[in-house]
Amino acid sequence: MTDKVVKSDQEWREILTPQQYFVMRQKGTEQPFSGKYVDFHEDGIFVCAACGQQLFDTKTKFESGSGWPSFYAPIGKDQVKLRTDSSYGMLRTEVACPRCGSHLGHLFGDGPPPTGLRYCINSVALDFIERDKSGSTAKADSTADTQD
Repeated sequence: MTDKVVKSDQEWREILTPQQYFVMRQKGTEQPFSGKYVDFHEDGIFVCAACGQQLFDTKTKFESGSGWPSFYAPIGKDQVKLRTDSSYGMLRTEVACPRCGSHLGHLFGDGPPPTGLRYCINSVALDFIERDKSGSTAKADSTADTQD
């Protein structure tokens, strides 16, 4: 993992769109079936929209019917951070970016093999990097400039 990204609340407000700020910094949720990556079938990887941390490979994406992009595993075990979320009177597992701390979504135990897990992630928390024919990835399609 690369260095942690630490920014003030004002800096995050300037970098992120209002919807990204709501989801990623205030732990909100976008409306189901509204995100651009719900019905998305390109080959590549998804990175954190706030800091560029590599998160998920499209090879682990599946159609869950939930209305949010779903993955059965992150790229690597340290690519996401799991935290206990007891908001709204429920006990859930929050999925966050380990680099910048942004909220990404939640983890559920109703996914497909081989893990049985479903990482339910908000589209606005993701940017996509296409994999070319050689198997490498190109520049991210980012809406947030996070260069320090």
